Amino acid sequence: MARKWTLYPKRTFYAFVGPWAIGFVLLTAAPMVYGFLVSLTNFDGSSPRWKWVGLRNYVELFSDGDAWAALLRTLAFTAIVVPLSVAGSLGLAVLINGRLRAVGLWRTIFFLPSVVPVVAMAIMWKLVFNRDSGVLNAITGLVGIPAISWLNDPVAIYALVILMLWGVGGGMVIMLAALQGVPAELEEAAIVDGAGKWTVFRHVTVPMVSPVLLFQVVTGVIGALQILVQPLLLTPASGIAGVGAVPESNRLYMVQVYQEFFLSNRFGYGSAMLWVFFLIILALTMVLMRSSRSWVHSEVDAEAENEGATR
Repeated sequence: MARKWTLYPKRTFYAFVGPWAIGFVLLTAAPMVYGFLVSLTNFDGSSPRWKWVGLRNYVELFSDGDAWAALLRTLAFTAIVVPLSVAGSLGLAVLINGRLRAVGLWRTIFFLPSVVPVVAMAIMWKLVFNRDSGVLNAITGLVGIPAISWLNDPVAIYALVILMLWGVGGGMVIMLAALQGVPAELEEAAIVDGAGKWTVFRHVTVPMVSPVLLFQVVTGVIGALQILVQPLLLTPASGIAGVGAVPESNRLYMVQVYQEFFLSNRFGYGSAMLWVFFLIILALTMVLMRSSRSWVHSEVDAEAENEGATR
């Protein structure tokens, strides 16, 4: 005899939800509130002598040319990296999803860079981009191209972009799972109707994996806007303390925040920068989610439309 479902008491629900709720309050909500309160002071991180300054940090921020320049560089960097990384992930996934010899080996090779720790990856690429002894200049020198100072302006931003694109294998795995979930009969039906491979890919495959593309774009935008360690470690100076030597083209918003916190000891002003940045990221995420209604195919929405049509 099948066992009937029983109604669990409320304490069971709270027992499961409790650990997450406690962690959220202590590790997320409370630090955010504390950071906002600090942004209303002139706290320097160590001195007990601080005072309430109200919105003065925010007023100063909106007139800070360096902060706005760093924000524009960050937005431009994100606009370059995210499309390239999403397209690269999708392209590798399509390649791996096809009939390819030693597909398991290729999956491992493409995915391996994404599991390398970010510090080790940045240091490794710093050696590659070295002007005098780097591998990249050694290769380009074979074809007569003069040595390039990849870690200095104006080409430092290209080195950072290359570093970020090296780890597209992580997104490839997610896109590969999405591609394998596309019903084969849909693609076969399109081919029978006379559609070519590119047409099938554009009008059948991409719409079916569009929810995963949205996920990749949203997480990619959030991640690209917040990068900090990579531009710090790609500086010509050694050590993360070389933030003052970060090339101008790589001085992104979080690098500017880092400088305000740990070089200028302006914890109040740095907290204000972070809160404004949080609101900007939230706004961009909402815009992406709203725009997804016009290009993301949802099976739930399609079923609802079909039901409405039949009625």
